[in-house]
Amino acid sequence: MDVNQLIKNAGHKSLLPLQKKALEVSSAKDHIILLSKTGSGKTLAFLLSIINLLQDDTRGVQALIVAPTRELCLQIEEEFKSLKSGFHSVVCYGGHPVRIEANNLKANPSVVIGTPGRLCDHITRENLDLNATHFFVVDEYDKCLEFGFKEELDFIHHKLGDLSTRMFVSATELDETPYRNDDDSSETINFIKEDDTIDLTTYFVDYQKDLKGALIGLMNQFQLERTILFCNYREVVDDIVGFFEDHEITSIGYHGGLEQEDRERAIIKFKNKSANILVCTDLGSRGLDISDVEHVVHYQYPSSKEAFIHRNGRTARMESTGNVYLFIGDNTQLPEYIEKPNKQFSIKNTENLYPLPEFETIYFSAGKKDKINKIDFVGFLSKVGKLKPNEIGLINVLDHTSYVAIARDKVRQTLGRIKGEKVKGKKLKIELSK
Repeated sequence: MDVNQLIKNAGHKSLLPLQKKALEVSSAKDHIILLSKTGSGKTLAFLLSIINLLQDDTRGVQALIVAPTRELCLQIEEEFKSLKSGFHSVVCYGGHPVRIEANNLKANPSVVIGTPGRLCDHITRENLDLNATHFFVVDEYDKCLEFGFKEELDFIHHKLGDLSTRMFVSATELDETPYRNDDDSSETINFIKEDDTIDLTTYFVDYQKDLKGALIGLMNQFQLERTILFCNYREVVDDIVGFFEDHEITSIGYHGGLEQEDRERAIIKFKNKSANILVCTDLGSRGLDISDVEHVVHYQYPSSKEAFIHRNGRTARMESTGNVYLFIGDNTQLPEYIEKPNKQFSIKNTENLYPLPEFETIYFSAGKKDKINKIDFVGFLSKVGKLKPNEIGLINVLDHTSYVAIARDKVRQTLGRIKGEKVKGKKLKIELSK
């Protein structure tokens, strides 16, 4: 398969050095450890390696990818589909109906992506046949161990009888070499040092005694530039989102206390620019592959150096630039793993209010399992909603729900035109997304 065409399909110009090396090694070695910091193109590296070794799409599950979180699984699936390889994939994760996944697995996809617990469940129920699986990837292996998934990984690996290639991906050095046999040909691809050249600028913000006032000033200067704001606790996330709302700043919260549907919707709105500020706990420091985040703000300092690194890794991804901000007051004690930045970001006295986002999101009560796709929504919104192509933003089609970004100044009249109308012959619930 033409790797260069796959890269173009996904919107990239050329392979990164990490991806070239992974392709080369995966064709020659049995056991591979891939080490590189977040935002360096690791996901594409192992996906291209898998596709390069896949045979025709009728042989069952040839590759199994394990990731520690639902969000990361969904990101991997989205990136796999963006390559337009012609091979089919299924994603499995908790909070998603087992029945739907079991039916999807009956179609014998070439690639299965899933969280450890849910994959073990499908294996135990005999929904997942791994007899043809020869490529096994564990993404964020270090995080899988941190989350306590060692037993599940052992169970899954034991069920993989005919493996030819194992790949363990991590953003930090590993203390052990997982599942390596004595006769394995092995190689470690270590790009962690090379990643030190990431174009990241760190600033401190002097907030005196008014932290929230400084936060508002900072956001007003960012305007609509995409920003992730990190907090340590769910309650603080909710408080900041409410505080922003009081000041007419649109943001969206993201943390483990939210229902899965709410978490998915938060990421969709952040990606489609219905909300340009994502306020989150460290749940957002891993598995969110959003390439154009310009600013990472530490409202509260992280609990460890590793958490600090992963938070910062949400910006300056894939050879882009990025900025990080630390709030420092008169009596602030920085953690020992954080050095005070040399550069100060001065908040200007400005009366500029934070602008409204470019888009709003419309919810539709049907998705791909209802035989509706993106093209159907584009046609419906163009013909019935009278929208121009540049007034329709990102479209996310899930199993039984869909979300479409619409230019903010067109949303009200568009809803008036499309409510009660049928999409592809189906009458759906259509409303402004929560």
